[in-house]
Amino acid sequence: MSPRMAKALVHGLLIGGALVAIFPLLWMLAVSFMRPGEAGSLPPPLWPAHPTWNNYEVLFLRAGVGHYLFNSFAIATAITVLSLAFNLMAGYAFAKLRFAGRERLFQLMLGMLVIPAQVAMMPLFLMLKYLHLVNSYAAVIMPAMATAFGVFLVRQYARGIPDELLEAARIDGASEWRIFARIVLPLLKPIMVTLAIFTFLTAWNDFMWPLIALTGQEHYTLPLGLASLAREHAQDSELMMAGSVVTVVPVLALFLAMQRYYIEGLLMGSVKG
Repeated sequence: MSPRMAKALVHGLLIGGALVAIFPLLWMLAVSFMRPGEAGSLPPPLWPAHPTWNNYEVLFLRAGVGHYLFNSFAIATAITVLSLAFNLMAGYAFAKLRFAGRERLFQLMLGMLVIPAQVAMMPLFLMLKYLHLVNSYAAVIMPAMATAFGVFLVRQYARGIPDELLEAARIDGASEWRIFARIVLPLLKPIMVTLAIFTFLTAWNDFMWPLIALTGQEHYTLPLGLASLAREHAQDSELMMAGSVVTVVPVLALFLAMQRYYIEGLLMGSVKG
């Protein structure tokens, strides 16, 4: 086989795989514009015969999805901002600051990566209940303010910062906070973008923990609100597809817009140090 034929074959396989992967998303979008019951006909239509915005009107005007959307955005943004602050400081400390027990503490933190998150949900819920934080935004935000993965990611990247640069700043009389704010943070910008996107996507799509921590419907995030709506409209596929579109499109647009920085940050963080 000639190199040109091999290249065409590889490209054809990649395009075919991409079409297979993207087809469910495109069909979901098409169904969201169909009239009630249209998606259930045989054979299933690939495109709405008479496109309508009625499903989206029902979601936002009657089902209160706008409130769930605001809750998801507020919670995901708060988690992202707080997680960035704590993970950046902790990751830099583990990478560049000397203190007693640093390596042991870091090894212990790495051990947390192999523990399933579900194992910690019960004791975490009991702690929040003792603090009277159940059914509040704080119950979802506080446990996500720092993660072992985030600290590890920042630490690996921060190890590539030259020690000579930090020592020169200390000799010039700069405090540790000034060094961190003026020198370290600009150098950590690529990994900051990566961690921000990863954290926001994780918080936006999280279902299990908000389901446990939020007992009142007024605090529901978008995934919880759609799950609650699905119990009332189990047969309304078009409405549920519209809800799925509302959930997927914001984070998909964010990821597509920032994917270059996301991938660069992961790759650079994996080879630092």
